[in-house]
Amino acid sequence: MATDQYTRPPEPTLAARTAVGAIIVIPLLALVAAIPVAWNHWISWLDVTLALVLYLITAVGITVGYHRYFTHGSFKAKPWVAFLLGVSGSLALEGSISSWVAGHRKHHANSDEADDPHSPWRYGTGAWAVTKGFFWSHMGWLIAQEPIDANRWAPDMLKRPLTARLSRLFGWFVLATFLLPAVLGGLLTWSWQGALTAFFWAGLVRIALVHHVTWSINSVCHIWGKQPFVSRDESRNVAWLALPSLGESWHNFHHAEPTSARHGVLPRQIDPSAAMIRFAEGRGWVYNVKWPKPERIEAKLAQPATMGS
Repeated sequence: MATDQYTRPPEPTLAARTAVGAIIVIPLLALVAAIPVAWNHWISWLDVTLALVLYLITAVGITVGYHRYFTHGSFKAKPWVAFLLGVSGSLALEGSISSWVAGHRKHHANSDEADDPHSPWRYGTGAWAVTKGFFWSHMGWLIAQEPIDANRWAPDMLKRPLTARLSRLFGWFVLATFLLPAVLGGLLTWSWQGALTAFFWAGLVRIALVHHVTWSINSVCHIWGKQPFVSRDESRNVAWLALPSLGESWHNFHHAEPTSARHGVLPRQIDPSAAMIRFAEGRGWVYNVKWPKPERIEAKLAQPATMGS
């Protein structure tokens, strides 16, 4: 469990920041460079459209569903909305609802301390230590670490009929998230090539992008960025991740106020997930939304007179 005192690590060195930045940027540049080469042969507008639509569906399932709804209870939802959020989050292939919620709650209870499942600070603050820590927090913890006990960290997810059932069916969601784009691509083009390219771009590539954006909240947003709010950890705001993460990268306020339905609370902080929750609230699909009050935001600021991101 978290200790009473939190010792903030020193800032990582320039070499550490450069190494981690290269790890993030170079593979993304390679992917971008490959798209023009593949155009008209191994990628089409249909592939792009399917990938974008499925990215949004599964990313919303994680940000609004798994994270803000199931884990933190930032709002209540009508049964059909809860079902859709559970299904779309499961299709993101980041684990069952119960396992995801358990891991994230354990992270919050021990953020950047010894029992944090994915802190990038576990090895130290030098260039090599932060590089190893980045890999660990980004995805190494998923491979090397024992499964997190859902009975301890997410007993409500195991007891609730909807989440328990969807968690048991997770294997079927694994098949569905790969087969769906292939079937749609094949039927809409009436060709095996259409099925194959849709499987690659709207299946494999889309899942990889959703995963890496989600994992970047664990890694990037605990290494560098701005910290306008007081928190007992290294959570930070990273503006360039706001759109692909649908607002999750305003991570510093999230750790300062975990149950808030909105993470981007300062001027010019775009939070698409919060906008979707607001839209659903206006139609009565969700209710009892925990919107942050202005005085609460002000009280959490490290420097109340400073309203930058």
